[in-house]
Parts: sequence; structure tokens; C-alpha cells
Amino acid sequence: MNNSVTNTVRLLGAGLRALLVLTLVTGVIYPLVVTGIAQGLFHDKANGSEIKADGKVVGSSLIGQSYNLPLKKGQETPDPDLKWFQGRPSNGLGANSVNTQYKLILSGATNLSADSKVLIKQVGDARAAVVKDNSVPGYAVKPSDVPADAVTSSGSGLDPDISPAYADLQVHRVAAKNGLSVSAVERLVKDHTEGRTLGFMGEPRVNVLELNIALKDLVAKK
Repeated sequence: MNNSVTNTVRLLGAGLRALLVLTLVTGVIYPLVVTGIAQGLFHDKANGSEIKADGKVVGSSLIGQSYNLPLKKGQETPDPDLKWFQGRPSNGLGANSVNTQYKLILSGATNLSADSKVLIKQVGDARAAVVKDNSVPGYAVKPSDVPADAVTSSGSGLDPDISPAYADLQVHRVAAKNGLSVSAVERLVKDHTEGRTLGFMGEPRVNVLELNIALKDLVAKK
């Protein structure tokens, strides 16, 4: 009996020591090392790829934002604020989801098939809105001019980027709404167009938040 108790105590002691050592290594030392490496080598990414304007964090380069007017009385869906560049539709998981406008409770695709009547209507309505909103005196947008990313949401519904084609399509409207020259806004888009990663991965893109921050600065200098 004494041997049994002694062995049990010894095993419990060994288990406790192993628990303490593993807790220290995996729960303290390892996280500190990883955090230190991340902060030292990838400080921006480790802190959420924050974007600052006027000394304040205004968003992340990884997550899209909406640029809408305040809701009017009786209005359920806000109108876009057309003085800003607009991002992709953010349908998230669809109309029944809590994530319909970049709300980060959850994210995901609509899971609608290509022949879905709901998706076809969404795309048609979005295309008509893009044509209407971006047609200004002296510049008419045709349905065939509208790129795919202007009328479809991304897989997560949170895409922060748009294609250069969609940014270019909005230039005349943004210039007119802000009293800027078309050439100045075109130059702004060009300056904020990123190429393919490492020259061959992905597609050229424009971060909408960064572009709108630069637009705000440009308007302030008028």
C-alpha cells in the first residue's frame, strides 16, 4: 500500500511538473517569441494593417468600408455618398444575414449559383445603379462598361479593393461631385493602383479606403 501511494504521488508530481513546464513553454515563452518576431519583422500586419488619417486609425487595408449617406426617414437601405469612390457590393451571406454592409459579426459568400434568379436580379440592379450613378454630363456609362467587381461581392463580402477598371469608371463622377479636374482624379487613381503581387500573383487593384483618404486630402487643397 505504501508503495502504491508513493508511486501515485510520484506520478502526480511528475505530471504536475510536466504541466507547469509545458504551460510555461507553450503558454508564455512561445507566444512571447512569436509576438516579438511579428512585432519586429511584420509590425504593420501584426497590428491589423491599420490605416491612419489625421493621426487616427480609420480602418484596415484588409477590410472594406461603406461610403453611404445617412438613412432618411423610412429608408431601410442608405444611398451611396457619390462624392467618394465606392467599393464592391458587400452582400455577405445575403439579405437574411447579419453581415450585409461590412459588419464583422460574420462574413461569407452568398452561395448563390450562377443561374440563380436572385443573383441575376442583384447583378442587374447593381449594374443599372452603377450606370446611373456614374453617368455625368459629358460622360455616359454603358452597361458593357461595368466590370464584374462593380456588381458582385467577393467571397467574404469584405473585399477592400476594386479593379482599376472600376476605379476609372468612377473618376468623372468623383471629379464632378468634388469640383476637381478629371485629370487630377485620374492621376490619383493611377498613384494608388497596385500591381500583381511579386509581378505575377493576383490582379492589379486599388484600395478604396486609401484612395478616398487621398481624395479627401486633394479636396482640402483646392
